[in-house]
Amino acid sequence: MNTKLQVLVIDDDAVVGRSFDRVLSEKGYEVSTALSGEEALDSINEHDYDVVFTDIKMPGMDGLEVTERIKSRCPWTPVVVITGYGTQENEARASVLGANGFVRKPLTPEMIENITLKTVSDAAKAEVPAQDVEHMVEEPEAVNVNEAEAPKRANSMAKNIGLFFASPFIALGYVIALPFVGFYMFAKLGHEAYSKRHTNS
Repeated sequence: MNTKLQVLVIDDDAVVGRSFDRVLSEKGYEVSTALSGEEALDSINEHDYDVVFTDIKMPGMDGLEVTERIKSRCPWTPVVVITGYGTQENEARASVLGANGFVRKPLTPEMIENITLKTVSDAAKAEVPAQDVEHMVEEPEAVNVNEAEAPKRANSMAKNIGLFFASPFIALGYVIALPFVGFYMFAKLGHEAYSKRHTNS
């Protein structure tokens, strides 16, 4: 089973295809080339590609039409437009048709490697279902909240249990102390009355 990422380069200039092959094959990619849009569509019918690069200016079917046809057949396949005619109009049309990015000539090895890595990485992130992303974001927060509240709940429960068992003893203490308190109050009142009489006489 081939585990290499598959790259298709569509350009009527064979030098461009060889440049991609030379740079990306060293990085673990497998590069296929097509010299026309028609040849590329035939290849896409037979193979799945992880990323497709297409020149925008080609005889016959141009890169914009190639992008549109690839996206209609394989909407999940990222397509990057190679252009030496980097007009805003062309880029806007390509974006509407579903292009995932642009790279302008002249191409350097760094440009080829970086745009390929970015496009493949973005496509992999887009495949993660939204509910999985939400679960990954929210679950750790819920765990942290529960862990923070656990000691508080334990302390509250311990206090309630302690009060439950202590309440009979507290009540008994009041019962025992009540006569002494009553006697003290009675003696205090008697003493005050005696003191008043003694003072008046």
